[in-house]
Amino acid sequence: MPVSEDQVREALKQVIDPELFVNIVDLGLIYTVNITESDAAEDGASADGAAVEVEMTMTSPACPAGPQLLAQSKEAVGNMEGVQNVDVKLVMTPPWTPDRMTEDARDQLGIF
Repeated sequence: MPVSEDQVREALKQVIDPELFVNIVDLGLIYTVNITESDAAEDGASADGAAVEVEMTMTSPACPAGPQLLAQSKEAVGNMEGVQNVDVKLVMTPPWTPDRMTEDARDQLGIF
């Protein structure tokens, strides 16, 4: 079964910002998810699976939890069934703003 963007975003909800205690999807830190399905390798080795590329940002360029969030994101997607390769890229453009948060995140943080 092919991997979908919704499934990847759901897996990324396991990653919780250690300072805000809200998942990175609801915080609006995930910008793009690109999925490329691949067939078996030409040499006959079993290489079926998707390559997933995630572009994400941080709430600030100096976020001390950045390396931890990147590693946990890669692990969460890499543990998904049907995923062969994961590339998580940190981007700072456009800059993150609180407008990117979901209503659930706003409620958790008391932002109205």
